[in-house]
Amino acid sequence: MPIWKRNLIVCWFGMFMSSVGLSQIAPVLPLYINHLGVHNTASIAQISGFAFGATFIISAIFSPIWGSAADKYGRKPMLLRASLGMGIVIGCMGFAHNVYELIGLRLLQGVITGYGSACTALIATQTDKENAGYALGTLSTASTAGSLIGPMIGGYLEESTGLQNVFFITGALLICSFIATALFVKESFTRQHKKVDPIKEIWGQVPEKSLTITLFVTFFVLSLAVYTMEPIITVYISQLTKNSSHVALLAGITFAVSGLASIIAAPRLGKLSDKFGTQKVILAALIVAGIMFIPQAFVKNPWQLMALRFILGLASAGLMPSINTLLKKITPDFLTGRVFGITMSAGYLGVFAGSTLGGQIAAYFGIRSVFIITGALLLINAVWVYFKVYKKMSMREKPSY
Repeated sequence: MPIWKRNLIVCWFGMFMSSVGLSQIAPVLPLYINHLGVHNTASIAQISGFAFGATFIISAIFSPIWGSAADKYGRKPMLLRASLGMGIVIGCMGFAHNVYELIGLRLLQGVITGYGSACTALIATQTDKENAGYALGTLSTASTAGSLIGPMIGGYLEESTGLQNVFFITGALLICSFIATALFVKESFTRQHKKVDPIKEIWGQVPEKSLTITLFVTFFVLSLAVYTMEPIITVYISQLTKNSSHVALLAGITFAVSGLASIIAAPRLGKLSDKFGTQKVILAALIVAGIMFIPQAFVKNPWQLMALRFILGLASAGLMPSINTLLKKITPDFLTGRVFGITMSAGYLGVFAGSTLGGQIAAYFGIRSVFIITGALLLINAVWVYFKVYKKMSMREKPSY
């Protein structure tokens, strides 16, 4: 088996375990905060929101730092650091005596993060160009699959084993990722001995500054678009159905169909980007995703919403891996970790902004307006990508006579 395939399998397993572990904590955080002595409903919502969002803000700050370290010392050491560190920190959350210790550990989790960006950088640099799109597309399904399964596992573990055991089991899953990475990941890495300021090094030696910035912004917008739906889907489902006893189930299915579509489509769209060009997949996926958001504002029942979100999942599956593939093509290998670290920062900021803005837009303008505004934002981004990415890359691919 080629080394890049073995690395892909191990990184997929690691990202899947990491995603399962991190996503299964989200639904039990409010319950755990109540367990730690906070019983006022408003206070629980406030603290859980801060504990959830603060991790992403800290992660956005530290991702470029760990990306720089990956370029200096290798991507495998960063995988080992992140998986072991997060395993220990999340396991320690089960021993928290109060919410202050819990929030402190959540902040520390944000500092230690970086497994996903290190995986992406490793696969991007250790995979040949002919298979990069397929490999990165396949890798992207790991986090999606883990995010789908994680909340269900978290809920089951909370009911069957208790709140604290959710954190212990999550930590154990990440330790499993650490062991698998240590044993099976192989990296051919040559350290670059350069004492240059990281920021100046990036912008001084990245040959495509404008193109890179456009891709960062696109990654941010996509993450924002996905997470604007997080606070409102359940409420929207309750408005679309009169049978309130099934709202939670229908909301869960609505979330799941989009992720399922992404799992199905991501490797295939990765192959298409290898064959026809990443810029074409990015532009087409942005347009389809933007269009698919708008009719969600006018559905009459949850099943129509699910169908549209399935199509949305098919389109959005092509965006993140294609962005990463294009970044790999235009970035020197010794800067890949830094660049992917900044990309992950853009994604973390998009998650925080989306989950915050979605609820605010719904409160001021109504739930249906969230879909329209989000769709319009994606279409505006598509226009920008057409001029800054599609036309530029297409001109380069034209044969010269």
